[in-house]
Amino acid sequence: MSDYQLYRPVLVVDDEADLRDLIQMTLTKMGLQVETAAGVKEAKAKLAKKTYDLVLTDMRMPDGNGLEVVEFVNQHSDTPVAVITAYGNADHAVQAMKIGAFDYIQKPITLAQLRTLVKSAIKIHDIPEKPKIAPKKIAEKPSVKAVSRPTPVVSTPMVEADSINNDSSTPATNTRLLGKSQAMEEVRQLIAKLARSDVSVYITGESGTGKEQAARSIHESSARADKPFIAVNCGAIPENLMESEFFGYKKGSFTGADSDRNGFFQAAHGGTLFLDEVADLPLSMQVKLLRVIQEKAVRRIGEHVETPVNVRIICATHKNLEHEVAENRFRQDLYYRLNIVTLTMPPLRELHEDLPFLVSSLLKKIEGGAHAKIKPDAHKQLLQYSYPGNFRELENILERAVALAGDEPITAEDLQLRQHDWSERDLAHDDDEDNDDLTDFAFGKSSLQDYLDQVEIDLINQALQQTRYNRTQAAKLLGITFRSMRYRMDRLDIE
Repeated sequence: MSDYQLYRPVLVVDDEADLRDLIQMTLTKMGLQVETAAGVKEAKAKLAKKTYDLVLTDMRMPDGNGLEVVEFVNQHSDTPVAVITAYGNADHAVQAMKIGAFDYIQKPITLAQLRTLVKSAIKIHDIPEKPKIAPKKIAEKPSVKAVSRPTPVVSTPMVEADSINNDSSTPATNTRLLGKSQAMEEVRQLIAKLARSDVSVYITGESGTGKEQAARSIHESSARADKPFIAVNCGAIPENLMESEFFGYKKGSFTGADSDRNGFFQAAHGGTLFLDEVADLPLSMQVKLLRVIQEKAVRRIGEHVETPVNVRIICATHKNLEHEVAENRFRQDLYYRLNIVTLTMPPLRELHEDLPFLVSSLLKKIEGGAHAKIKPDAHKQLLQYSYPGNFRELENILERAVALAGDEPITAEDLQLRQHDWSERDLAHDDDEDNDDLTDFAFGKSSLQDYLDQVEIDLINQALQQTRYNRTQAAKLLGITFRSMRYRMDRLDIE
């Protein structure tokens, strides 16, 4: 029996009669009602009269372009549109996805690929629009944590960790990303839109801004939510192991291959593959990744046949990929494949209005921090600190403060923040001496991330020298965990 209700309407737009007939027969066997159009004009006429559950359109037709069909559908409905494109015209397909296409399929079309695409599209069309939750309405899901409205602490001698009023006005679909600031609201709105499609997403932002949490939010709100989410740190895999880790291998294909093993793509089949720090992939691996994305199939090491995979790609990096492309460290064709839609995660210093709630929320997750009290001077420091390590650093600071304070209220000394990082003098930016530190940054010529990376390298090297290259002690000196120290040294290629 078909997985679908009979006679769900699908429109196939193509000027090749043989291909239209092939697609029509295939989809009809799946229990769908298929209508066809031989060109853009006929397609628009049918779309104006009727609503379809899916539209499949060719790219090049005698009376127009498939992009016109995509734009017409998006202007009049939320029907998923998939593009059929000739081999070698992937750039046109990417352009179609940027203006709202659900996915694309390359000619020659395989029936397996066609069925997979149609199943995904119909499933997404079945997902109802998530209702907006009115202010002060309790989220329906019991597992959802309400996002609270910050309450200014002015006259109270002590700040309670749970003293901030809750109103649950953050949509329940993105509970991984907390906060009520305009920047976070925009992030959540874009995630809600991205969850309804299958396009590749490029998440950018500084380290510790929650890029993986954003990726998981997209996955958990999408039609792939019941399938695997596989997160991969591209910078943590040795180059000689990358191919076997990503694509798997067959028993006996090399020394040590004592059994068949699947790679990340096979593990993520039907779900989402999150490539963190994708800019760290070597060029040789970028070529292989590009082929897998284009062909939607992988070949394990030692095998001669490719296996189809249905995987959504979400990638992230703290680096500027455009700059990496310009410096020939990242392939331009892969960049356009991955960067269909860009999602930028704001740094914590731009979410000042969310800080009171974030502090309260994180304290409740820390052992012994649920009922912690914060003295006014410590609270002031927390609100004024710039958090170069973003959410990850805030959590680290609070964990340390709870451990040091014990059963006593958290003091400024427990936070162990350096004076110049949070003082009002620095916040005012009116001290000429402070600007002297930035004289080596060439505005308009230097990359901010490269500049910050170099600053981080210099500080880590100084800490290592002071501790005679004891990484554990150097991490303590820098106020970070040993794991964070090791990660930063690997990322920055510090010997």
